[in-house]
Amino acid sequence: MRGEFEQIRKVWAPLAAGAPGAYELRNDAAVVTPPPGEELVVTLDTLIEGVHFLADDPPDLLARKLLRVNLSDIASMGGRALGYLLSTAWSPRIDDSWVETFASGMAADQKEFDVHLLGGDTVRTPGPLTLSLTAFGRVAQGRALARSGARAGDLLYVSGCIGDGALGLLSRRGELRILSLAEQEYLDRAYRLPDPRMTLGPALVGLASACLDVSDGLVADVNHLAEESGLQVTIETARVPLSSAASSAVAADPDLFRVVLGGGDDYELAFAAAPQERDRVVALSEQLDLPLTCIGHFSEGEGVRLLDRDGRPLVLAGRGWVHF
Repeated sequence: MRGEFEQIRKVWAPLAAGAPGAYELRNDAAVVTPPPGEELVVTLDTLIEGVHFLADDPPDLLARKLLRVNLSDIASMGGRALGYLLSTAWSPRIDDSWVETFASGMAADQKEFDVHLLGGDTVRTPGPLTLSLTAFGRVAQGRALARSGARAGDLLYVSGCIGDGALGLLSRRGELRILSLAEQEYLDRAYRLPDPRMTLGPALVGLASACLDVSDGLVADVNHLAEESGLQVTIETARVPLSSAASSAVAADPDLFRVVLGGGDDYELAFAAAPQERDRVVALSEQLDLPLTCIGHFSEGEGVRLLDRDGRPLVLAGRGWVHF
């Protein structure tokens, strides 16, 4: 495997080309300056082999997922991406070819999302492969979306479809043979390559009262909105939007609906908006060609209340992914 500085020069410096403040990775740190009237949004995620991804995951897709889960956090705050820092701890199995393929994935998504590498760190470890990325975004000063702004009477929306990420992990493990090959491949891709809602997030500024991304499971994450806002949230589970593949999985095994609601890895946005904003939400959905589905509402109280299709209380065992 190449030495640290040779790896930086040949693999990582090209990803920083043209990035203001990156200094072609020749300095100890980068300089990040948001445009006038804006402030920084900063987030960090770490992925560990055997915990957050499988050892045989393709390195280019793994790189793209690492970047995308961070960009999703930026989007959830209403931000636009500025750049990122990358820290890698290579395990003994990683060679130059693996690193180059990983970097090619980063390059592909840099182009798609107009973002550049600003710097980072690279080391070796006798332990599992560990990847950490810090992303920087920008948002108008004082306008960042937070989890704590929902009000009683607000409606709860989610973007896209829910459950594909969690079901995709099951598919990757060979646990969804009940589905067609095409459905398994669709779910595999949803798990490996989520779509951060980089256009939706900024468009929600001034429209949504609270927002976050669905990374740890719909129920767990929506509970964060309710908890931070000091409210109760009701989810009408029959209205939760499912892809065709997820619908097929739940139809074949109804117990999988618990995975849909609690499994995580969707990286869709869940947000609160006042009832009088319903038409604006519909118009935004049409403008972005992205489903924005109302699945519930906020009210006085606390916690999450789940209702089945007949309006009866639904009990879900477990509330989503927990990190500790």
